Amino acid sequence: MKTAKLIAIASILQAAFAAPSFAAVKIGFVSTLSGPGSVLGQDQYDGFMLAVEQGQGKLGGVDVQVLKEDDQMKPEVGLQVVRQLLEREKVPVITGLIYSNVMMAVHRPITSAEVFLVGSNAGPTPITGKGCSPYFFSTSWNNDQLHEAGGELANKMGIKKVHLLAANYQAGKDAMEGFKRTFKGQVVGETFTQVNQPDYSVEISALAANKPEAIYTFYPGSMGVNFVKQYRQAGMFDKVRMLSTSTIDGSTLPALQDAALGAVTAAPYSSDLDNPANKKFADAFRKKYNREPSMYAAQSYDAASLIASALAKTKGNVSDKAAFRAALREARFDSVRGSFAFNTNQFPIAPFYRVDVAKDASGKPAFVTKGVIYEHSKDSYAGECQMK
Repeated sequence: MKTAKLIAIASILQAAFAAPSFAAVKIGFVSTLSGPGSVLGQDQYDGFMLAVEQGQGKLGGVDVQVLKEDDQMKPEVGLQVVRQLLEREKVPVITGLIYSNVMMAVHRPITSAEVFLVGSNAGPTPITGKGCSPYFFSTSWNNDQLHEAGGELANKMGIKKVHLLAANYQAGKDAMEGFKRTFKGQVVGETFTQVNQPDYSVEISALAANKPEAIYTFYPGSMGVNFVKQYRQAGMFDKVRMLSTSTIDGSTLPALQDAALGAVTAAPYSSDLDNPANKKFADAFRKKYNREPSMYAAQSYDAASLIASALAKTKGNVSDKAAFRAALREARFDSVRGSFAFNTNQFPIAPFYRVDVAKDASGKPAFVTKGVIYEHSKDSYAGECQMK
């Protein structure tokens, strides 16, 4: 009996020392969770946490602890909470980031600390090309890339004259440049407005003088709700067609309803995409949150799936940074967007779709995918990225 017990104890000790065990991996989640832009941040957080819940508190079979922080859409606040995550919590991974102004403030402090940053929305151009980092991965897009799809959408629709409107910050500037890069027609006017501007009546009246065939807008969150409602109230929907990106999406349609009918969007994601990963995600999201998933939720769910794939590959060892980075670069997960791979700058090569706002079978406004704009979109700045 004593011999048997000794053998059993030896076996247990051998198993304990044979494979390293790791504590729960801390993941910092930073997004805009208060103020006018918070609806996007909440969608982003809900998408990420759905994946964690499906894993029963694990990602890739590894226990994780998600530390949620609100950047308030303010770069200085974002920098403050990131420093807390880096210095006090010693997180090896940070994810989230909705707005480009905050991303620009925190990108370098995070990546220079050799902490992995998995962005799931903001993709400002400076960090895509020359400012790229081996510690930054995106599950969304470069800002320009998002709107290059918008320009190509206008081409496919045969539109020749467009007036552009966007909020005046990094992502809005990138939006203008991205659209103009691919649009083959004439841009008859460009309007930048203040971030979180509530009233667009002056801009709507002024654009009519340019006689565009269509407008193209980039107004995420509450800005989009205000603009679209005012555009409808001004009677412009029937006069000048509305094309947009990140203006009418899953986060804003509940507030817009019929006011958005007839709008055409260029989108990296729609909740009706017909692939197994999306069907699983969208059904689970609707069941848990009682609303349609937006692209912010979808991209964040993909971020969780990407992190899960790397944690599974490294068995939770995030201290071996080279191995963890290599596992992230493989992108061995099923994206809700469809095909997904990383370019040399660790931004996605992925599809973009034409998604219209129309009534569904029940008569409610819904998103209807009308085809593919790009099958495998690549951003325009990867060639400027010199990292190995």
